[in-house]
Amino acid sequence: MKLNAKTLNRVKQRLLQMHFEAGVGHIGGNLSSIDTIMLIHHEYLQSEENKFILSKGHSAGALYVSLWSIGLLSDQDLKRFNREETNLPAHTPISGIPGILFGTGSLGHGLSLAAGTALAKRLNSDSGHVYCMTSDAEWQEGSTWEALIFLCHHRLANLSILVDHNTLQGFGSTDSVASMNSLADKLQGFAVMIHSVNGHDLEAIRSALDTPSAQPKLVILNTTKGHGVSFMENQMKWHYLPLNEEQYKQALREIEAAE
Repeated sequence: MKLNAKTLNRVKQRLLQMHFEAGVGHIGGNLSSIDTIMLIHHEYLQSEENKFILSKGHSAGALYVSLWSIGLLSDQDLKRFNREETNLPAHTPISGIPGILFGTGSLGHGLSLAAGTALAKRLNSDSGHVYCMTSDAEWQEGSTWEALIFLCHHRLANLSILVDHNTLQGFGSTDSVASMNSLADKLQGFAVMIHSVNGHDLEAIRSALDTPSAQPKLVILNTTKGHGVSFMENQMKWHYLPLNEEQYKQALREIEAAE
């Protein structure tokens, strides 16, 4: 069954609730990536052989509510988000949660793990596909480019790389911190199929993911940090800030109205 806007918006509201109740931030980057993370979990992981790896650790909240939406986590699990002795910390844990293969920390490590997973699947004659969500800021890190060299060398066509390209990171815009724009231009010459799409358009994302390729695929998702909440959109401070009650209620209203 295709992911629809009603289900997606319900899960976005649950994301806001979870972060509000825990009193923690990183909401902006969750809202830029949740469309794709939900799409992957609802439409591309129907086969148990397919796997998702979140390299962009700051979007752990979006991953947790996606797992909740398909029944792998409960409401009680989400209530323990970022609390003491929780199994749902701010960044994904090493083990203990169905559907999470690795604890990938803040950023910069997941693509290497995804490449290794994809190669292992091929060596084991496993037909499954690997999907890896990275941030645009991760492409300022050498480990990400080393992983790219590796996966291109091994022609890992069973790997799709997703880039949440919201142009903001912890200390400013990606341009001002360490410009990699245009990322698509920097990637020319590597043996990857590159797509650049609206990262909030489910049909555009589907089209990119469904395009046949004999090479690894890299989908640049042009997104808005804080997408769908007017006072958060394109505001770096929502990399950090938690919601107060008034902001939480307004954010819920705006997400609900988007249906």
